[in-house]
Amino acid sequence: MKKPNDIQAIAFDLDGTLVDSVPGLALAAQRMLTDLALPTVTNEQVKNWVGNGIDVMLQRILKAVGADEAHLAEAKTAFNHHYDQVIDEGTKLFPNVLTTLQTLKKNGYAIALVTNKPRQFLPSLLKSLGIDSFFDLVLGGGDVIKLKPHPAPLYQVLASFGLFNDQLLFVGDSKNDIMAAKNAQCFTVGLTYGYNYGESITTSHPDYVFDQFADILTLLPCPKLAPTK
Repeated sequence: MKKPNDIQAIAFDLDGTLVDSVPGLALAAQRMLTDLALPTVTNEQVKNWVGNGIDVMLQRILKAVGADEAHLAEAKTAFNHHYDQVIDEGTKLFPNVLTTLQTLKKNGYAIALVTNKPRQFLPSLLKSLGIDSFFDLVLGGGDVIKLKPHPAPLYQVLASFGLFNDQLLFVGDSKNDIMAAKNAQCFTVGLTYGYNYGESITTSHPDYVFDQFADILTLLPCPKLAPTK
């Protein structure tokens, strides 16, 4: 396997990679189901349905509670209303994310966020988490013609930064992330702690597998380190 000797930029997934978003997603979904007078779902169920965008998650939820997809438009309106209210308190950074992003920025790497989460939720969420200033490019649902696992978002990152495929490292937690990056012929890191439909990330065969977010720094020359907290 070719080694990442010329990485110029790092792109990250959001849910399950940078942040634990399940508590907020699950709470909004549970309130939505209450509004629709439908049975509820658990946080663990929602965790296994995250990753393909809000519409697909809602379709999975409706199917699980025995509701017809005719409810989808109504469900999406209710979900968005509740998610706007709980997204900040229901989303937390995983350990070492902040200091790792600081280190990458200090060392001059371009940083992108590539998520299937709808764009409308991203600006205020990233600001509330204190990480909005780290990203040179943010791509959410609605910003690209196809969502992951399609490689379109990664092609857009490469074009925006003016890079070759082997100059971009993509870090994610699900098979959608790994498939998108492999299809774009970028180097891949799979994180074991995230959301991957109940499967091990190793089954997607990323180039590197790490248990801790900060371990990505072992792949990159980073002489300037951010202060530890």
